[in-house]
Amino acid sequence: MPLEWLFGRKMTPEEMLRKNQRALNKAMRDLDRERSKMEQQEKKIIADIKKMAKMGQMDAVKVMAKDLVRTRRYTKKFIMMRAQIQAVSLKITTLKSQNAMAQAMKGVTRAMMNMNKQLKLPQIQQIMQEFEKQSEIMDMKEEMMNDVIDDAMGDEDDEEESDAIVSQVLDELGLQMTEGLSDLPSAAGTLGTTTNAAKTPVAVADAADDDIQARLDNLRRE
Repeated sequence: MPLEWLFGRKMTPEEMLRKNQRALNKAMRDLDRERSKMEQQEKKIIADIKKMAKMGQMDAVKVMAKDLVRTRRYTKKFIMMRAQIQAVSLKITTLKSQNAMAQAMKGVTRAMMNMNKQLKLPQIQQIMQEFEKQSEIMDMKEEMMNDVIDDAMGDEDDEEESDAIVSQVLDELGLQMTEGLSDLPSAAGTLGTTTNAAKTPVAVADAADDDIQARLDNLRRE
């Protein structure tokens, strides 16, 4: 603290840039004020030259003309000086931007270094191996559960299959009955057919029905 009071605190690069930027801006404002004064003086000299010319004071006109030339030369110099100062100010602004970018990159680099230190590759590999192991165990358990469910639902499949077999047998019996009926003699004949001939197909049909009923009873007993 005593050293800072005696010699002053050491300024950082950012503070130095800001201080120089303020000084340059102040210098440009001063030059603008001086240029405005010179322009006003130029207008006054021109008015005086016209006045003296009307009065015929040519010697005074020549002196004022030289003063006007010097005034215009100074005005031009002020404009050139302001342009140069503005160029320097632009360079300082560029330096500030570059410095800000460098500081940002420095912070990002430090953060990346910390992240790389925290990311330990062996631990990550171990975590991935454990994840793969647990995934395989889960897949095996899921497959076992599916097998158990399939076994539990197998009775329904057997029942459906048995129903299909019964339906097939009944369909075959229906076909046999149709074939048996097709083998019966035709009812077409003359009006003089005897009563015994008319009763024979009926008896055969009854016998076929009894045969089918007997087969169905046997299937039920089985």
